[in-house]
Amino acid sequence: MNIVNPAYVGVDDKTVLSTGVREQWTGIENAPETQTLAFGTSLGKNTGLGISMVSDKTFIEKQTFVGIDFSYKLKVSEKANLYLGIKGGGNFYNVNTGGLQTYNIMSDPSLNSISSFNPNVGVGGLLKYKDFFMSLSVPRLLNTERATTENGFASASTDRPHFYWSSGYDIHFDDTNRFTLKPSFFLRYVNDAPISMDFNTMFNFNDIFEFGATYRSDNTFAGLVNLKINKRLTLGYANETSSKTQLARAKNTSEFILSFEF
Repeated sequence: MNIVNPAYVGVDDKTVLSTGVREQWTGIENAPETQTLAFGTSLGKNTGLGISMVSDKTFIEKQTFVGIDFSYKLKVSEKANLYLGIKGGGNFYNVNTGGLQTYNIMSDPSLNSISSFNPNVGVGGLLKYKDFFMSLSVPRLLNTERATTENGFASASTDRPHFYWSSGYDIHFDDTNRFTLKPSFFLRYVNDAPISMDFNTMFNFNDIFEFGATYRSDNTFAGLVNLKINKRLTLGYANETSSKTQLARAKNTSEFILSFEF
């Protein structure tokens, strides 16, 4: 979770390494693909440190954000902790126009490849109280331009800050905590774009196997499964589909996540 919220590094004094792959619209060639890598550990004295990486590729465009995450835990009460996090890093952006198919013998001289790096910072907070949590974060605070405008032609694309808000509660059905219901929501907001809202429900059995479903406000539905292979290794899978005709034709979106706890 420190991918979107740096406050998660070192939470509950755990050391966690996770990686994931998300492939959108599997029926479309050169569709968006995202790879993630995250590591977080507790340093003691209420501090945590980690690293996070997100790599997005769509057709000839590729960008990779790498960040260093730091968190500090404040004990609000006997059973409540507030984690405050900061992220520092940058985005490597690349457009390889050599991947474009042209219909001339010679390539178009105006189609220049683009490569740039933009530094950025982010912040986040996480409140945990018994079986309740609430998270708020902005992993990239700065507006950044991927390219510049030249000769009156618009060749720039600006990345705007994304705001993330999530909350959830664990409902236990017995004193042994063998059966747990985990309702939650996840909200994304960016200026001049529709708000995206996920409503999630997960059912956990004995902290070994859990399954559930997600409904997104853009009429997307997803099924999720997590399997704890042993005490340290967890494998997760999610499959999304949309009721919108255009996206339904593009087939589903799949995501795999592998997590290792030290």
